[in-house]
Amino acid sequence: MNNAAPKAIAVNKAVNDVIRNDRGRLMAGLVSRLGDFQLAEDALQDAAISALKHWGRSGIPDNPTAWLMKASFNKGIDRIRKSNREGQKAKDLSLIIEDKETMHASEEIPDERLRLIFTCCHPALEEKSRIALTLRTVCNLNTREISDAFLDTETTMGQRLSRSKAKIKSKGIGFAVPGPEQWAERLNTVLSTLYLIFTTGYVFGDTGSRNLCLEGMFLMRLLDRLQPEDAEVEGALALMLLTQSRNTARVSTSGATVPDSEQDHALWDAELLQEGQELLARAVQRRTPGPFQIKAAIADCHMEAPEPDWAQMLLLYQSLWRFEPTPVVALNWAVVLAETGQADLAMQKLTELKDVLGEFQPWHAASASVLRKLNQPEQAAQAYAEAIDRAPTEADRLFLQHKMKHLRT
Repeated sequence: MNNAAPKAIAVNKAVNDVIRNDRGRLMAGLVSRLGDFQLAEDALQDAAISALKHWGRSGIPDNPTAWLMKASFNKGIDRIRKSNREGQKAKDLSLIIEDKETMHASEEIPDERLRLIFTCCHPALEEKSRIALTLRTVCNLNTREISDAFLDTETTMGQRLSRSKAKIKSKGIGFAVPGPEQWAERLNTVLSTLYLIFTTGYVFGDTGSRNLCLEGMFLMRLLDRLQPEDAEVEGALALMLLTQSRNTARVSTSGATVPDSEQDHALWDAELLQEGQELLARAVQRRTPGPFQIKAAIADCHMEAPEPDWAQMLLLYQSLWRFEPTPVVALNWAVVLAETGQADLAMQKLTELKDVLGEFQPWHAASASVLRKLNQPEQAAQAYAEAIDRAPTEADRLFLQHKMKHLRT
């Protein structure tokens, strides 16, 4: 009787460890076999509950992950049998049962997370849904953690996740890595989704219970491992590493944002910086340029000593424009133009962007900075006031207020 409590604690820890460390692999294998996100998730939950009972009685198996895979698969089949009110699924079910006979609780589980990531990041899903489904399925964030990250209610996020799973099922979105003809387009969707996970954490400071910067980096490292020697994957990972290396230097002791050019380089993470630069160099050597490699190169130019390499950035934005001729790229390009002494041209470009970016906070911040360079303090003050009002964080607000206060100095 005295041994019951420690044994139950050990079993509970073993189950939690598998779910925490291998949920992505388990979900990938289950979705691949069962063909349904929600069914896979429910089956895994059923199996985890069963494990608490069976492992408590028979001991923790040698391969807990494989045990859970087989048990989840069996639970999934049981659910299909119970819900099989019509003959539509009979053929698929017979195939599943045949596959079931070949599964053993001791076998290694193939890592099918690459297919899972591509499915979660399918372009048929809206951006926020792709992010949420990837965090839930691959990273094992629960609904509350995801809702906290996006300032949604748990109920709203739960509905979003349910709709995403239903849409994948209803549209017959294949659980597969795209072929060569679709690779570039679909990969860019995946990279953009993973990078948005990272930037969400970076901009808002990971105030939730999970660090989205680390989750984004984990996912990108996983993608790099599952799809090695792809220059764009390497470029995207390099971009994350270079950005994250500046994390501790980007906010001053007063709580205000510190621009890259004014940061204390001694506060940068030298290990992440070196890894990012080496990864970028390796990607560039493959001679298959892409937007994420260019963005990583721009980030690297921001970190040049003793000051950012604005001239090189100007050329890089010209190259990036060929891949992404978007208003946001044009905005950043205009900022760099101003830094190279072409403030008049920069202001002209910003004015041209007003109709499409007039509600975008960075447009107002950029306009204020350029108007300041043009020695137009009144117009700059108006732009600063608008940028301050729209600032996404308190750190950005403090930085802009400081700039506005010293307009005439």
